[in-house]
Amino acid sequence: MSETASKALSAPAAEPDPGRWKALVFIALAQLMVVLDATIVNIALPSAQQDLGISDGNRQWVVTAYALAFGGLLLFGGRIADLWGRKKAFVVGLGGFAAASALGGAATNEAMMFGARALQGVFGALLAPAALSLLAVMFTDAKERAKAFGIYGAIAGGGGAVGLILGGFLTEYLDWRWTFFVNIPFAIVAAAGAYFVIREPEGGRNRSPLDIPGVILSTLGLVALVYGFTRAESNGWSDSVTVGMFVASAVLLASFVLVESKVKAPLLPLRVITERNRGGIYLSLGLAIIAMFGLFLFLTYYLQIVKGYSPVKTGFAFLPMIAGMITGSTQIGTRLMTRVAPRLLMGPGFLVAALGMLLLTQLEIGSSYAALLLPAMLLLGLGMGTAFMPAMSLATQGVEPRDAGVASAMVNTSQQVGGAIGTALLNTIAASATTAYVADHIAGATSRSQQQLVQLEAMVQGYTSAIWFAVGILVVAAAIALTFVNAGRPGGTTVASSDEDAADEVQIPVVAH
Repeated sequence: MSETASKALSAPAAEPDPGRWKALVFIALAQLMVVLDATIVNIALPSAQQDLGISDGNRQWVVTAYALAFGGLLLFGGRIADLWGRKKAFVVGLGGFAAASALGGAATNEAMMFGARALQGVFGALLAPAALSLLAVMFTDAKERAKAFGIYGAIAGGGGAVGLILGGFLTEYLDWRWTFFVNIPFAIVAAAGAYFVIREPEGGRNRSPLDIPGVILSTLGLVALVYGFTRAESNGWSDSVTVGMFVASAVLLASFVLVESKVKAPLLPLRVITERNRGGIYLSLGLAIIAMFGLFLFLTYYLQIVKGYSPVKTGFAFLPMIAGMITGSTQIGTRLMTRVAPRLLMGPGFLVAALGMLLLTQLEIGSSYAALLLPAMLLLGLGMGTAFMPAMSLATQGVEPRDAGVASAMVNTSQQVGGAIGTALLNTIAASATTAYVADHIAGATSRSQQQLVQLEAMVQGYTSAIWFAVGILVVAAAIALTFVNAGRPGGTTVASSDEDAADEVQIPVVAH
């Protein structure tokens, strides 16, 4: 590590920001808003579709417009945070997200709704990396960092399930428009708190000129990738546009890597992703999110269609998973983070989650919530919470301050792309298994009730087939975490300033090569 980088990293550690814990409250609030927005709108979608006259063919754009803008612009958003300063990017992101939410809540037609969702994605892409990189540069003491990232990891993991509960409540008892309007008070409180409380450490900005070719190639490449998976879900994997999107994405992202290796001030310095610990974290987190997002989708449908739960009851059914995530992240992860190596939390964490997923392969129409779903969700939450916490912390640890924004953006990008892949891939597997089951069994169903029973059995068969794949994906994520992530525990009193950590940071890239 260069002498300049060492000074930049150790300087903030000498005098921790006195307002850092207050700042954490507002950063966590903003993160919760962005994460729950990914699922809160799903619950409200049927009502919004009816009110605004959105066709069945176009309704996916309520979700897709957000995913494309958010996933495509994350790296650009992270770089802007490094250029402007994280506090400014954070406050601007919050203001824009609130305005876009107000527009969505007031939508009178489908074009206005799609535009609002795309704008939410744009400002979310600025806000999410700024939030994570603020934590990375404000919390430098190893034990404090563990606690801060424990809270952040719990929110990042559990926010989606909170969105299901809140979305159910707002849609059932108020109106679908409140799933958008609810963001406004969140954003105002977080922005006001950030403005008065957050004090960003000096010397952390990256004032290099913006890498315009990198911005264009990465944005188009990620948009093509996310859209390819989204389209595959509705039009199939052999659809010409789907295949074209994947080919275009591969070409654009390969060109992006080539450009980044040549330019003086790259959008994504390759040193950020080629370091084996960070590379392992981005890969294992992306895989874990593939499994998680597919599961959210299946369990929501299973509980509402097969078991007949209301939206609110469905939301509450996810509470054990949230409780497990909070426990795994803030209790297990935080307490062990400074005592054991991160891979010894991440690997076993993903395996515990895989065990929970394995239980869900036993789903049947008449499965008991208390006997099967409850323990499975607890295991999933505990495992994911324990694994997420060190992953979030290590992904930005030891990064030069000028790269904190793009390193944070890569965490969000791996999650966003993982979510898009998970929803499309596992849904396709489930749909194929369901179709095959109906074809094999429908001939023997003579009455209408028997045919309905076959349809429900086929649906559950589809879910369990896809969940088997999710089990395998989590096992691979655990193997990657145990193999690639070789950083030692954060010893000493401050991250990147004690001799032990300095040795770790100099040593890790050497091992990678």
